[in-house]
Amino acid sequence: MYIFKAGVVGAGTMGGEIAQVITYAGLPVVMKDIDQEMLDAGMEQIRSIYQARVDKGKMGAGDMESKLDLVTTTLSYDAFADVDIVIEAVPEKMAIKKQVFRELEEACPEQTIFASNTSALSISEMGAATDKPHKVIGMHFFNPAHVMKLVEVIPGLDTGRETQDDVVMFAETLRKIPVVVQECPGFLVNRLLMPYLNEATLALEEGAATATEIDTAVVDWGMPMGPFTLMDMLGIDVCADVGEYLYSEYGERMRPARLFEKLLGAGRLGEKTGVGFYDHPGGESEDVHQMIKDLQAAGEVATGTPFTVERLMYPLINEAAQCVLENVATMTDIDMAMVAGTGMTYGGERVGPLVVADQIGLDQVAETLKELEADFGPRFRPARPLRLRVRAGHLGVKTGKGFYEHT
Repeated sequence: MYIFKAGVVGAGTMGGEIAQVITYAGLPVVMKDIDQEMLDAGMEQIRSIYQARVDKGKMGAGDMESKLDLVTTTLSYDAFADVDIVIEAVPEKMAIKKQVFRELEEACPEQTIFASNTSALSISEMGAATDKPHKVIGMHFFNPAHVMKLVEVIPGLDTGRETQDDVVMFAETLRKIPVVVQECPGFLVNRLLMPYLNEATLALEEGAATATEIDTAVVDWGMPMGPFTLMDMLGIDVCADVGEYLYSEYGERMRPARLFEKLLGAGRLGEKTGVGFYDHPGGESEDVHQMIKDLQAAGEVATGTPFTVERLMYPLINEAAQCVLENVATMTDIDMAMVAGTGMTYGGERVGPLVVADQIGLDQVAETLKELEADFGPRFRPARPLRLRVRAGHLGVKTGKGFYEHT
């Protein structure tokens, strides 16, 4: 099915940017919210993205106005009677998303695809709340949506193959890179990122290193920005919500750092509130330093623990290996998703975690994980695909085969 017109529900940061991406591809879009001020802010966000292109000489003012004319804003579902796909970008609460899909069923044609921009929640559960679960799918854009190329396409248990194929084609029409991911909590990129982000926060609250030291070490390793810079940009509340959900699904190996709760309680949500792990502007925060001291004085966190960049990066690699075991995505898609979704590099090359493991040596990665497991507990236990390949002598580049074959 070709998509001629789209709808977006939710005019917040992601909703506005998704609507802009759709209009940039030349398609009309209806953007709905329950608040006129949110709609106005969403339109202003779309305009600002196009204005930046005009200011850089990448498009003319007339072209910008033509793109803006493709957006219709609304407080009701009346304009959804002829949309081919609707992407919901409402708050990350399952009850809200289910309610939106039920309302959309009353307003949209039978053939309309219902896509969720959720970063972690169950697509199958959303589909079960509708009368057409074969038309419900995940379509997870990355922030900022007008810049990031990756879109995770997540079919639920009942999603039809035609729906999956239509959404992959639609994502390509939007000039995005679609990666099909089998449903699991956190899907692919966030599932890999959260152990890394959480481990960074654990190291921080334990006093192993400062936020600046950790961010610098990670950038030197190859990530485009450090974990605390990234979390402040994404929103600490968003990261904490995803972390809690993954903990509820995966158990102890995903237990969130206690510092998240302290930050949320103080309203330190990141750049959007001016304060997060860092002050914006200002850098390192004395308030956060005091939170860490309080946690340590109360005996709520360990102290005197060591910091190495491997403590952060190897859990990400290990989770990627676990995704191989679970067939969450192909190995090449796992690596491509991390490159396209996070800008991951290593040794000056844009490569993903499985390629990185092959370059380091799977035996070295597994041995370091075992040492970390001895120091910090079972969350570092090497995943079976790592252990299996090491036993078989598939150690990566140095033996000619690891996750991949090397000539």
